[in-house]
Amino acid sequence: MKKLKVALISGGISVEREVSRKSGDQVYDALDKTKYDVIRYDPASQLLHLVSDSSNIDFALIILHGPFGEDGTIQGLLDLLDIPYQGSGVLGSAVAMNKFAAKQLYEQSGIPVPPYIMIKKGDPVEYKTCEKRLGSPFIVKPVSGGSSIGVSIVKSDKSFNEAVESAFSCDDTVLIETFIEGIEITGGVIGNDELETLPIVEIIPDKAFKFFDYTAKYKTGATKEICPAQIDDTLTQQAQTYAKMAHKALFCKGYSRTDMILSGKEIYVLETNTIPGMTSTSLLPQAAQVAGISFSQLLDKLIELGIDEHAKTKERRAGK
Repeated sequence: MKKLKVALISGGISVEREVSRKSGDQVYDALDKTKYDVIRYDPASQLLHLVSDSSNIDFALIILHGPFGEDGTIQGLLDLLDIPYQGSGVLGSAVAMNKFAAKQLYEQSGIPVPPYIMIKKGDPVEYKTCEKRLGSPFIVKPVSGGSSIGVSIVKSDKSFNEAVESAFSCDDTVLIETFIEGIEITGGVIGNDELETLPIVEIIPDKAFKFFDYTAKYKTGATKEICPAQIDDTLTQQAQTYAKMAHKALFCKGYSRTDMILSGKEIYVLETNTIPGMTSTSLLPQAAQVAGISFSQLLDKLIELGIDEHAKTKERRAGK
């Protein structure tokens, strides 16, 4: 059987470059070299090489976190080059990356979300106004971005301005939402039209961390992850249902991972990741492993789904 020529795209120019590079390293190691000839590309310096090689590329694995990777930008380029890729297309990537757009689509689909306010740079905003509408404490975060960069918990007027400035340093639009105390969980979904839910993962950051921030995400030993989550069957099924609903609401394809908070018996959806962490110990691969899918098999499945979606898209565009 002829090997597929796979372009592994990682690194990039976002603030999540190093995370993307490390994920790319582990994806490269996990790919079955008896099935794939893998060539690596870093868009920071090799974008033109990718374009010039496009006619010889059978598939692209996008392992780019943050802007230009998760927001539909690289997906649009690959569409123009007629290269299949894993995961969501331009639309799904763009709306999932924009937390305000995502929340609106969640709400329209009947998915519960924490109360929120959206502000743009230059808008008048005061701590007391936010506290009155959202309660205290509340979360301040950039509308676009990942890895909890620029995210703060605000408990007083004193820290409010600094939190808003930090978020605005990452984006010109900021989301302020009610902080809900509870158990952090995440649910993975695999599939295009027919969706398979993975076991729910419970996330327990060390007590030194206020929430699952950048350091808690990537520092070894900073967070305990339990899969399956220590919640009852009814809540597990509800969380998996919300993960599927979020996947559909945001027009996702291939796979996604939706982060949620469980407070008592209520589950609130926070955001959906269209290119979740892809090291062997990342949350979605961990859940897949519990479901009996190895990291290598997971990558095989994502490639298969990407090729299938690309073929269907070409047929739709051709009017077939």
